[in-house]
Amino acid sequence: ADTTTHRRRTFRKFTFRGVDLEQLLDVPSEEFMHMVTCRARRKFQRGLKRKPMGLIKKLRVAKQNTPELEKPACVRTHLRNMIIVPEMIGSVVGIYNGKVFNQVEIKPDMIGHYLGEFSITYKPVRHGRPGMGATHSSRFIPLK
Repeated sequence: ADTTTHRRRTFRKFTFRGVDLEQLLDVPSEEFMHMVTCRARRKFQRGLKRKPMGLIKKLRVAKQNTPELEKPACVRTHLRNMIIVPEMIGSVVGIYNGKVFNQVEIKPDMIGHYLGEFSITYKPVRHGRPGMGATHSSRFIPLK
């Protein structure tokens, strides 16, 4: 009775400002600069300094030294203000949050964002967990 044909599931194709991923990897940096937000554009216009370029070079080397179908080695960095460019996609970056390096795999959706956005620097507040001295009734709990 089940004669309906199953359609293959189609995945959403990634595009960044109307440019799909394959074309985005071939786009020159000048052209990519006009696709990002004004803050990122300003940063690119003022030039990438030595440290951000060093990070991109390390990511390139890590990708080249990786066997097929495996993730590249983690590259640690303190550069939380680095803007994610298409060349970084697929890399694994250890982003310092002030205490530890959080490993983050760079995905296409992250293009144009800062590395620091993906490594939280504080521990979120957990409300509703009373501790010692939180209420007046805690005065009557013996301190051992």
